[in-house]
Amino acid sequence: MLVDDEDSIRKVVEQIIKKDGYNFCYADNGEEVLEMFRQEKPHLIVLDVMLPGIDGFELCRRIRQESSVPIIMLSAKGDIVDKSVGFNMGADDYIPKPFSPIELSLRIKALIRRTETQDKVKKFPEIIKIRELEINCLRHEVKVRGEKIELTPKEFELLSFLANNPGQVFTRQQLFNTLWGEDCFQDTGTITVFIRKIREKIELNSAKPEYILTVWGVGYKFCNE
Repeated sequence: MLVDDEDSIRKVVEQIIKKDGYNFCYADNGEEVLEMFRQEKPHLIVLDVMLPGIDGFELCRRIRQESSVPIIMLSAKGDIVDKSVGFNMGADDYIPKPFSPIELSLRIKALIRRTETQDKVKKFPEIIKIRELEINCLRHEVKVRGEKIELTPKEFELLSFLANNPGQVFTRQQLFNTLWGEDCFQDTGTITVFIRKIREKIELNSAKPEYILTVWGVGYKFCNE
């Protein structure tokens, strides 16, 4: 499913998707996207940031409340702030305009492959409870000292993964691959930003973390002691 109000982009993406053997549907404004999404149930969404009505960031956030469908965001902006907002809203990948049709095709295939193999990934327990931190993996809820903490979808995914593997050290690249897949072409520095934001929300003192620890020169680990 493509969400973009530019005819030139629509024609390029439609050609790519049909050539790769996928069905294609599209919307050109934010108002009709959610209804079409619920009707068509697409396996992947290519979503432009700048749209009439509801913008792409807000649409991404709303879709994430209902589904984990892969989302690739398109934007004429390529700065780190714009990318960070997209990832925080739950996007799986981010491509600046103008883009290469071949690159878009590769990213679409990579995300679909990743989705198709998710059933093989180890499942988290329903609830992870470590000291004053409680993570409900089914409800996507996090509580600290009994108080509910608001996390973005990717923040929750990263925290859940680390908490489910306590004591194990992961590099930024390993964590990035876990969240976005090995075929995603983004800066692993995004992980550092996510770790900082999670610490600010769950730690008593984010400068002296007790849950997510830095292993200098290597990466991060979750402490359950």
